[in-house]
Amino acid sequence: MCIGVLDEPLLFALRQAPFQVAGGACGLWFILLWRKMTGTERRAYLALALPLLLLALAPINTSLSLSHLLGLGTIFISVLIIPTVLLKDPELITFKFLPERIDPVDVLYTLVSIPLAWVMLKLYLGVLSPEVPFNWPQANEPEGPELLKLFIGINGVGIWDELFFINICFAIIRSMFPMRIANPAQAVIYTTVLCDMAFTGWGPLFVGFLALTQGLMYERSRVLLWVLLVHLIVDYFLFQGIVTAYYPDLDVWWHP
Repeated sequence: MCIGVLDEPLLFALRQAPFQVAGGACGLWFILLWRKMTGTERRAYLALALPLLLLALAPINTSLSLSHLLGLGTIFISVLIIPTVLLKDPELITFKFLPERIDPVDVLYTLVSIPLAWVMLKLYLGVLSPEVPFNWPQANEPEGPELLKLFIGINGVGIWDELFFINICFAIIRSMFPMRIANPAQAVIYTTVLCDMAFTGWGPLFVGFLALTQGLMYERSRVLLWVLLVHLIVDYFLFQGIVTAYYPDLDVWWHP
């Protein structure tokens, strides 16, 4: 995933010219503001920029080889650790999973996400971009160990998405900017990485929508439980869509 120096601050590197121009302008803006930043703001910026630079250099793809999984997993863990080391503010990056009380709105949103995720992935994978499931390579015949690796890989990346894009990126940007700026900014980062990984075609539309709604939900609750549940629901239907595309006649208990 190639990225220029000026594109790095918000990882606007979708390879299309409009995103590169937007990223360059954003990066230049941050550089011009650097001298006016306080020490805290500079640390916050570095805590966001350094992990994104590391991701920009990472081999982000859907390979299920053991070497790739270990290498990419190491990078994914590193970008979770770097901001927590640079920012010694326990109120900023919290990794808080459980709420102090259950908000009915959060429960309702989570329940609504089940049919919504099903419909949107049927539309995306089945109608608008039917080539996307094949971005996850699979054997000609279903193999249990490979399908298990696919399931674990999809859900593992999904959990990491929320830990990094929402709990870290969104939290850092939100500490510097109002919600109307912070949420779209994290959505661009979220969408860029995932679409560069596999979600081609109409992917930016669907991933961007998910990212924006996840940011809104996290802003309400300030806990990871709900955004993780929603993402795992989405990942379940994503896994089903990939398996169905490869093996339409497969009929086992975990794949109806």
